[in-house]
Amino acid sequence: MATPRVHTLSNGVRVVCDPLPGWQTVALSVVAGRGARLEDAARSGWSHLLEHMVFKGAGGRSAKAIVEVIEAGGGHINAATGYERTSFQVRALKGGLDLGSAVVADLVQRPTMDADDLAREKQVVGQEIAEAADTPDDLVFELAQAAAFDGHALGRPILGTPASIATATPQALQAWRAGLYAPDALVVSAAGAVDEDELLALAERDFGAARPAPAPDPQPAPFTGGARTVAKRLEQANVVLLLPALGAADPDYFTLRLLAEILGGGMASRLFQEAREVRGLAYAIDAYAETYCDTGVLGVFAGCAAGDAVELAQVTAQEIRGLTEPVAEAELSRAKAQLKAGLFMGREAALARAEHAAGQVLLFGAPLDPNELAAEIDAVTPERIAALTARILAERKAAVAVLGPKAALAAAPVFEEALFG
Repeated sequence: MATPRVHTLSNGVRVVCDPLPGWQTVALSVVAGRGARLEDAARSGWSHLLEHMVFKGAGGRSAKAIVEVIEAGGGHINAATGYERTSFQVRALKGGLDLGSAVVADLVQRPTMDADDLAREKQVVGQEIAEAADTPDDLVFELAQAAAFDGHALGRPILGTPASIATATPQALQAWRAGLYAPDALVVSAAGAVDEDELLALAERDFGAARPAPAPDPQPAPFTGGARTVAKRLEQANVVLLLPALGAADPDYFTLRLLAEILGGGMASRLFQEAREVRGLAYAIDAYAETYCDTGVLGVFAGCAAGDAVELAQVTAQEIRGLTEPVAEAELSRAKAQLKAGLFMGREAALARAEHAAGQVLLFGAPLDPNELAAEIDAVTPERIAALTARILAERKAAVAVLGPKAALAAAPVFEEALFG
């Protein structure tokens, strides 16, 4: 299949068309390349609150009418707010692109922002914040993120706090919306049963009149590191270990992804085998790479008995240090196969294709050829894995979060001591 083509409207909105012959459904993803990272502490959580509010009414439709008109045609509508992106997605039957585009354009550009709706939605988001605080494997990630990027927007929860969302007014949220969803940050991406001429006409109709608006620039996010430990009466200890890594545009991006895969990406990974299969220290343990435009983290999450947390931290540090030596070709080959499988399997879902293309346009200016990406994965050598691991450890910084029984909290200093000496 050909790489999707990109067009740019006169106001800066970019349009990506990915037609898939024979498909009977279409996916539309309208992505703003801005999110919670732009917030200061006083406006923490506003981007997520805004995403909720636009569904309360827009373009003359009520909250109920917005979902009813989409679902009446067999479609689904959703949205998500991240640190660097906010996306609105519609899945519809063939022929549903016209309506989907019109509805999303209303959400992004013409929300009602009723004061009574806002008061109620603040209560709903407050409940969401409370739910996250009551969910150990959510809270521990927030603690780790706060330790990794202390004092920065990346270190604050996307949901914000009850105090920060309380200050939002309809007028302030409208101003925030204008900058967050400004045309220079928007990508309209469609995949599946889509005609390129139709998509361009709809994008011009629905987004072509959007006007530029100022938005804050994202601030550099230094990895500070540190520990966040919270004693809580739980059955398990929840542990997150983060190390400073690199951004999504770094030439070693796939090296980082492969490093995480080898470390703890699956049942054959080093951590799963050593920590779970050999030592029985954890039921759940995995490693991952989280990347932003200019920075990132290498992370490990585990749930374990409180009495095993210290040994688990030592084993994790040992396995990370072990990756400073070149890995075996067979181990690297397995990781490459897993990464490429995820790459190509993701292209078998229209919404994933639309979302990935939009993200690549925001980062690189154009969608990337998956075969070229696969070639980049294949080009990674054991020596590059070792060099990147050494580069990460050379920072001598870690962010460690432990949530659970008091006996587990000692895992935080033990991990840093075992990793850095």
